[in-house]
Formats: sequence, C-alpha cells, structure tokens
Amino acid sequence: MYRSHSCGELRASDINKEITLSGWVQKTRDKGFMIWVDLRDRYGITQLIFDEQRTPKDVVEKAKTLGREFVIQVTGTVIERESKNKNIPTGEIEILVSKLTILNEALVPPFTIEDETDGGEDIRMKYRYLDIRRNPVKNSLMFRHQVAMKVRNYLSQEDFIEIETPYLIKSTPEGARDFVVPSRMNEGQFYALPQSPQTFKQLLMVGGMDKYFQIVKCFRDEDLRADRQPEFTQIDCEMAFVEQEDILTIFEGLTRHLLRDIKNVEIADFPRMTYAEAMKTYGNDKPDIRFGMKFGELNNVAQHKEFNVFNQAELVVGIAVPGGASYTRKEIDKLIDWVKRPQVGALGMVYVKCNEDGTFKSSVDKFYDQEDLANWAKATGAKAGDLICVLSGQTNKVRAQLSALRMELAERLGLRNPEEFAPLWVVDFPLLEWDEETERYHAMHHPFTSPKPEDIALLDSKPGDVRANAYDLVLNGNEIGGGSIRIHDKETQALMFDHLGFTPEEAKAQFGFLMDAFQYGAPPHGGIAFGFDRLVAILGGQETIRDYIAFPKNNSGRDVMIDAPANIDQEQLKELNIKLDL
Repeated sequence: MYRSHSCGELRASDINKEITLSGWVQKTRDKGFMIWVDLRDRYGITQLIFDEQRTPKDVVEKAKTLGREFVIQVTGTVIERESKNKNIPTGEIEILVSKLTILNEALVPPFTIEDETDGGEDIRMKYRYLDIRRNPVKNSLMFRHQVAMKVRNYLSQEDFIEIETPYLIKSTPEGARDFVVPSRMNEGQFYALPQSPQTFKQLLMVGGMDKYFQIVKCFRDEDLRADRQPEFTQIDCEMAFVEQEDILTIFEGLTRHLLRDIKNVEIADFPRMTYAEAMKTYGNDKPDIRFGMKFGELNNVAQHKEFNVFNQAELVVGIAVPGGASYTRKEIDKLIDWVKRPQVGALGMVYVKCNEDGTFKSSVDKFYDQEDLANWAKATGAKAGDLICVLSGQTNKVRAQLSALRMELAERLGLRNPEEFAPLWVVDFPLLEWDEETERYHAMHHPFTSPKPEDIALLDSKPGDVRANAYDLVLNGNEIGGGSIRIHDKETQALMFDHLGFTPEEAKAQFGFLMDAFQYGAPPHGGIAFGFDRLVAILGGQETIRDYIAFPKNNSGRDVMIDAPANIDQEQLKELNIKLDL
C-alpha cells in the first residue's frame, strides 16, 4: 500500500495515528538537527518532520538527500504541529517520520512549481506535465470535471441519452478547413476529423433517439486565438419533435443549473435580441450586456453640416463613456491612437465632452454648435460628465470598430466583472451571407439550418434577407452555444443546396446519405452545441481557455511538449501512397 491517506486529508482528530503518505517534495528546510519537508499530492500539502532525537538516523540521512519534486513514501505518526499554519487545511498537524522510501528522484524542475511561478508560458507549455502540478492548473482541470458532471447529470435527468459518433468521417466543403486523415486501405482516399457531429446527430433523430447529447471532441484547421484551439470540446445536443422555444427553454435550464450550482448565482431572465438589433445596438452578434454604452446612430443629427468626413460616411455612430469627460487631451489622443491600430482599423475618432454645467466641448466645434452636440448626447444617452466617442465609415466596418472600442473601454473602466453573469439569446440570424472572395452565398451557420417558413419565398428574390431558424446563447460577451431548427425534408434541403451553389450531383455526392434518410420519416428536429472549453473558462472567471485544457496547443497549433505536428517516416508515407515534393 503506497498510502493510507492523501496529503490533504489529515486533521487534529488524527493525532497519534500511524499513517503512510506518498507524493512529491514541494520544498525542504534543513536546520541541521531537524528537517521539515512539505509533501504534496493532488489533494493538498502535509508537513513532514525528521527529528534526530525521534527519527531513525538512517532516515534522517536519507531525508537530507531529498530534492524538489522527488517522489517519496513515508510512514510515521500524526503529531500536533507547534507552529500551526492556518492557510492550509492540514496546518494543525505534521508527520513524525519513521520510514522514508524514495520512489523516484527528480531533476531540478525548469520553473518553480508553486501558485506564483517564475516560468513563462512557453516553458510551462513545454513541460506541461509539471505545470499541471501547480494549483491554478490542477484546480482548473478539476473544475472542468465538475462542470462536465453537472452537465451530464442535468441532461440525463431531462431524458437525454449520451451517444458516441464517429471521428473518422467524410470531408465536406462547408465551414472551416477539415483536418484530413489518409486511408491506407483505400488508396488515394481520405477521412476527415469532424468539425461537429452535425449530420450524425440528425441521423440519430431519424433513428428515433429523440434526445441525444455528447461531450465530444471536434476539430477545425483554422487560425488560433485565446479562446480557440484546433481540437476543442462541445456539449452537442439534438432533440426531435421540437420548435425553437422548446430548445431555448431546456438550455436556459442547463445554464441556470450550472450558474446556480457552481457559482451560486440565480439568473431570472434570458433576454431575447434579434441579430439585426444586436448589430445595430452593440456592433456584434455576441454583445456583453453587463454594462451600457449602447450605440447611438447619428446620421440624422451629424450629417449635412459641412463636415465632409461624416457627410461621406455610410454610418455615423457613437457611444457615451461614463465619466469620460474627465479624460485629459493626452488620454483621448491615446484612445484615438488605439482605434487607428491595424487591428481595429478606424481612420480617426471625433469626441465630445459633456461638461457638468451642461455645455459641450468637441473636437469638431468648428462645424457643430451646442444644439447639434446636445442632439448627439440625446442619441447616445450621454449625461453630464460623459465622453461621446464617434466613428464613421462603411456600416459593417464602423460597427465592428466601435464594438472593439466599447469592449476596450469597458475593460479599462472595470465594467466586465467576471463574477457577474448576463446571458441572452440572439435570434433571427440571416440564413445566408455573401462571400466577396467566392462571389456566392454561404450558409451563416451550416447548410442544414431551416429558414423561417415565412421567409422561404424570398430565397429567389432576396436571399440575403432570409432569416434562419437559428439562435445563439451569449454569456458575458462570448458565444457559449449556438444551434438551429434543422431542415427535415428532402425538398427543402435540395432547395437550400441549390441556393448555396451545389449542383444536384455535388449535393448527392456530399450529402446523399442524409437526403436519403429524410425519405424514411425524418421528424422535425433541432439542436444546439455549447463550446465546452469556453463555457468552463467563463464559469471559472477567465476568457482564456488554455488553462482548462490538460494539453493545449500554442498559437501556431503546435504541441511543444511532444513536438507535434511532426514529419512522418518515409515508410509510413509509402504505405499511404503519399509522395511529398520537398
């Protein structure tokens, strides 16, 4: 038996017990006649004491050889600790060691394995197995497990069945790039790793498994960022015989359940907002509604006043920054520089200070009088003491730019409290979006999303105006889930493929199996997928998902620990009939 107890388990009530512990040496303190060792495992830390008067001499000598991260086993007696440590649960006791076994020696680790480490991100990623020993990472992984169990319990109680779907599937042209896998037994042919189990969960609905879920790994070969990895995990769900409202109700329940049980937060309302309203009011389709700074459109009150920058713009729009009138000219200039960065792309910014005495001071006083600026304040909801920031240009671009500025200002003003939670549903997305590069429409979600029945007639005349029966769940400015009511009949699905530019032959080659299945009694169905990594990070008070994944990739999609991706042996390539021109 390697251990009778864990390193976080023993208390004053265990004094005088003979116990055995195993773990890693956190640190040692050698006073010559007495040695203290902090022993760590997943559960906590227990202090060991080696006393020349009470511990066998050979055991004391062996203790002097211990280094950080040695793996050891000790047997001893629980005694009361003279200098108690109130910061750890085991702080009232220590172990008077009578036997010490070194199970494995360790090199000096490349960084300090403590909560506050001296290791940079690159070195910690390379030695991720050591990083996991640190409490922040260990606790994040344990938190992820806790969330997963609560998800499984909730969905199981709602009669969902967890079903596994294949990882080796067929590549499809829609969506992000696929990771492809060559097939040795089928020369020249390839599997793809799933971007989602979309078609399989629809086939499960055809199969009568009317409530399905899966916590499943998915893969997308796309550029990375803080909340995106090439392999990620979804809570994937589908339901039959449902309308949109049924799905929203179930998954509002799941979100409430997680916030209540994990964060002790009660959420009363899940507001609904159309995609068009979200874009007009916040400049993006995943608005953070924990704070204000709603957009105020200023075309009617800012154009035709001899200021050509605004007169030539498709949209003039502003936000009111609370308390911003106190900003110095230098601080405002820094804001202007921030929006002119390439990442944002604005050409400049007009500002108005709303003075406490009710007057206004702007960067365009030459063109606008006090009455004009009062109208700007009214349109943006600005109050005395606020600063109005105004951008102009092409509608979609300027909305994105102002949205970025809004989020940056909220961060600076401390308005994005990670312990405050504000969910909402964004609904009525466009079914199709125009791609300038390919000069054709693409499905905004995926080609199996049902159009709003009342909009189907617009597919031929105004395809860009057709709304999807789709919905996203947004939490604190992050999309945590998205889904739709699906097409469930062959005729509508064929019509959708036609408007996406598929020939009947291409549609059959790519999705014939699904079209065929629809002919055998497909029920009305719909579903949703939650980004599990992102959901866990937000519940944990973070927006970076990396620490909630055991072995993440870096921003180049590499696993620097195992050095992957890597070259393949020539014999393996030969077996796969792949020739590389290097």
